[in-house]
Amino acid sequence: MKSLVIAEKPSVARDIARVLNCKKNGQGAIEGEKYIVTWGLGHLVTLADPEEYTDAWKEWKMDVLPMMPKYWKLSVIKQTSRQYQAVKSQIHRKEVGEIIIATDAGREGELVARWILEKAKNTKPVKRLWISSVTDKAIREGFKALKDGREYQNLYDAAEARAEADWLVGINATRALTCKYNAQLSCGRVQTPTLAMIGKREEEIRTFVPKGYYGIKVYGDGICFTWQDRKSGSTRSFDKDRIERILEEVRGESVTLEKVEKKAKKTYAPALYDLTELQRDANKRFGFSAKETLNIMQRLYEHHKVLTYPRTDSRYLSSDIVPTLKERLQACGTGPYRKAASVLISGKIKASKRFVDDSKVSDHHAIIPTEQYVDLTHMTNEERKIYDLVVRRFLAVLYPPAEYEQITVKGTAAGEQFAAKGEKIKEQGFRAVYENNETEDMEEEEIRNQSLPELQEGQKIRITRCERTEGKTKPPAPYNEATLLTAMEKGGLGTVATRADIIEKLFHTFFMEKKGNDLFITSKGKQLLKLVPEDLKKPELTAKWEEQLLGISKGKRKKGAFMKEISQYTVDLMEDIRTNEGTFRHDNMTNTKCPRCGKRMLAVNGKNSKMLVCQDRECGYKETVSRTTNARCPVCHKRMELYGKGENQTFVCACGHKEKMAAFEARRKKEGKDVSKKDVQRYLKQQKKEAEQPLNNAFAVALAKLSESEL
Repeated sequence: MKSLVIAEKPSVARDIARVLNCKKNGQGAIEGEKYIVTWGLGHLVTLADPEEYTDAWKEWKMDVLPMMPKYWKLSVIKQTSRQYQAVKSQIHRKEVGEIIIATDAGREGELVARWILEKAKNTKPVKRLWISSVTDKAIREGFKALKDGREYQNLYDAAEARAEADWLVGINATRALTCKYNAQLSCGRVQTPTLAMIGKREEEIRTFVPKGYYGIKVYGDGICFTWQDRKSGSTRSFDKDRIERILEEVRGESVTLEKVEKKAKKTYAPALYDLTELQRDANKRFGFSAKETLNIMQRLYEHHKVLTYPRTDSRYLSSDIVPTLKERLQACGTGPYRKAASVLISGKIKASKRFVDDSKVSDHHAIIPTEQYVDLTHMTNEERKIYDLVVRRFLAVLYPPAEYEQITVKGTAAGEQFAAKGEKIKEQGFRAVYENNETEDMEEEEIRNQSLPELQEGQKIRITRCERTEGKTKPPAPYNEATLLTAMEKGGLGTVATRADIIEKLFHTFFMEKKGNDLFITSKGKQLLKLVPEDLKKPELTAKWEEQLLGISKGKRKKGAFMKEISQYTVDLMEDIRTNEGTFRHDNMTNTKCPRCGKRMLAVNGKNSKMLVCQDRECGYKETVSRTTNARCPVCHKRMELYGKGENQTFVCACGHKEKMAAFEARRKKEGKDVSKKDVQRYLKQQKKEAEQPLNNAFAVALAKLSESEL
């Protein structure tokens, strides 16, 4: 008898097949003596659409809501039905004695395989491959330690509960809003509270009233002292007259040093990356969206095999990883990392609780390099950047802490308190791994570090110059993708695997737009928040659901109890929407007529494009007006937008510069940068492709279904 292995994607299936010595290519499978390896394309099966249950649900009508299936139906995804049939035929082969699930080791990966097996009516025993990287070594070791598939029933229950809950709330609420207000509206248990957070931040900024504050700096013997309020310790005062009075009193006086304190300090490397922290850093440093970072990580994990499983929420390693650390160092210790890695390889690695803690690792440990040797030349520039972040963070935690001497000086002049701070580096420690101290965010300090001479208590330093500093209190900054990810994580909104999709969803439905790196709610988004029930806007609701889903996955809560709660919530939600007396008005209507139905079209801003969309949700026509490119303006060097089609394509910059495609190509060739029209089109195609990855992701499929009726 043979074992049938079901992988999530063709690339992983090929790797597993090679390790298992399967060489015979068949229809949607690769076969060997003991194993047959087949694959999904992400999800091949999903929850059925409403119209597949009853004719009454085919039309969008308020009076049939809420739609509550008595029994859930599964449906084969049309685009990939051929591969489903190939997998199904392998499942029912007589010589197949068992099934081995080898999809991604997580909640959604479990759902990919289980739905296929359920739809295909599998009755054969199931085993589970659970690995954190797809190197040959990890695959071989994983197949030696296969688990009984029944051990993951709770994880499957949690995954299915998440999908069914999103169906009930998302599809019902979307149909209710769309029918009531005759507009393309949607809401969901995660996207709506996320949008509400952005709206709340905008309101805080709008209503903020700046207030002037003042401070004092005095100078003497090359030292800058900062005034401090004796009671509060603050270096600022809103009382300008008080500051002016102190300035007059200290001018020409001396600062008498009352305290010169030296303390030995240690700073440890920041914790290893989980996906959310990596997405934050990549956005802050490189401007990558959460989705872009996840796609790049997926390639480094699946294709290059140099990094471990990306969708992890842990920043620690389990103790069983410790014996492999030197092998990982040898694998990644090349190019710019050779020197730092060789120091660690030649010494003894200590497993500290700062990065090794079994109690803080759930399904997967932190993102670290694999034992696969690296060829940096095979990576794209974007892949190199993400790989660099992960490797340097990995090296840093294995290095000793940075050691320095912190000097704090306090003194008085004219009865007022002044302070100065200094720092002397003794041991670089982990900072040697980084260049230009790029581990530290430059935050505005009240009293900045400076180079201080030897000072003694009781010493007097004559003030040779003094100045009044001033500023204004600032409103909170608008969200960008990095800070939004942080807020979502703190609010318990979504998971590491879904947050990027939620952010993309808000762009694609035109509830949110981007100005520079900052995120702003659109007029459509503002109106939506006035129309959706108040409860659905609260992060606490979805945070509670995620906590319950986690409880289901750990066997501490039953799926049935959770779904009963969701069903009642859906009923209450429909009643709230029905009785709401709000209205919706399109304020982005243009005079451009839809070429399909003749109605006026709406002007909307996508994430990286401007579009025209038909106001009629049933028509659904849309077209791109312009798209932001990486082409730089020769005048101000900002990124330009590309308008038009074919020979009429024109680059336009915000500074006013315009350039036809032909002129752009000629200029680039003249500059020695031979970028052809094909290169530009290839770039745009790649942008679109990345936006669509991964194919048949369960969350993406659910969102796509909703977006057929909402924009």
